[in-house]
Amino acid sequence: MWQRIVSIIIKEFVQLRRDRRSLAMVLVLPIIQMCILGFVVRTDVEDVSLVVWDASNTVESRQLISSFHETEFFSVNYYGFNYEEIATRIESGDAKVALVIPPDYAHRLHRGDSTQVQFFADGSDPGTGIQALANANLIAAAQGVQLMGKSQVAELGLPVSLQPRIWYNPAMQSSIFYLPGFVGILLQNITIMLTALAIVRERENGTMEQLNISPLGRGELIIGKLIPYVVIGYAQVLLILATAVVVFGMPIQGNLLLLIALSSLFLMFSLGIGLLISAACQNQFQAFQASAMVLAPTIFLSGFIFPVESMPKVAQWIAALLPLTYYLRILRGIVVKGVGIEHLWQEAAILAAMGIVTLILAASRIRKTLA
Repeated sequence: MWQRIVSIIIKEFVQLRRDRRSLAMVLVLPIIQMCILGFVVRTDVEDVSLVVWDASNTVESRQLISSFHETEFFSVNYYGFNYEEIATRIESGDAKVALVIPPDYAHRLHRGDSTQVQFFADGSDPGTGIQALANANLIAAAQGVQLMGKSQVAELGLPVSLQPRIWYNPAMQSSIFYLPGFVGILLQNITIMLTALAIVRERENGTMEQLNISPLGRGELIIGKLIPYVVIGYAQVLLILATAVVVFGMPIQGNLLLLIALSSLFLMFSLGIGLLISAACQNQFQAFQASAMVLAPTIFLSGFIFPVESMPKVAQWIAALLPLTYYLRILRGIVVKGVGIEHLWQEAAILAAMGIVTLILAASRIRKTLA
């Protein structure tokens, strides 16, 4: 009995060794996932983009700005001159927080009065907003101690304090941040998985030869294969959004039609990647493994869980190549912030370019496969 069992074991290892694509995926995928987790998973928030409106424009106000810029928590990337510019920077996602220094900042300090500076935080990302607010309070307190000394602060109180205001998500509910992200993740995963099996299933069932000898042209076959998944993709968008709204109470602040229209750009990429995987793999196991290899980095590097700004530079460069990064910005911009195409056109243009290129590559690859 044991001899027969050992023979089966040897046979399975030999078969696995011959299937080099599957073997490579089994060995390489855990290494890739571990490297991604090791580099990206971190709870510390760093280099939060800050826009400053310095209405005081004095030595004291510039010292306060420097105290923010010299830390690892904030990066002063923009300067504004009114509330409209501040709002535009935060709505577009260029800045996550804003610091507004009042005109009488230096005058009140010289008089020994307590003065407040306004601090606005983008609550659509509660994790970043909470840590940014906490760090800003610490910096303001440290600035007050530096100006007055510990003894005077203990006696008179802090001369500089923050007047915080949270935009878009005042209660800092994490669900407001994650629910739009789940829409993108689920849409990508289901679409890529289904499409990746399209050609592979035909090949395994032995029907690919029948399709090749049919009167259908290769272009017609590709279009015929693709259209059902386009319909399925749109149905998924509507079902996932409806579930998030009805079951979890996710509010949609912006234009729903704009969201559906821009989702089509992301669907182009997902369908194209699925077709590329389908054309490159010989069986469904390989298709599943290849899909997992594509999907794992996007979940951790796209900003779905961890802010892209806090990742190492290499991870940020990879994130810039992932369409899900831009689609999540579109989702959160429309759903949470209620912004329009004027703030999202760059993300939309990048998604369109990636989708078109991917579909062209997939079509050319499938033509060679069917030849």
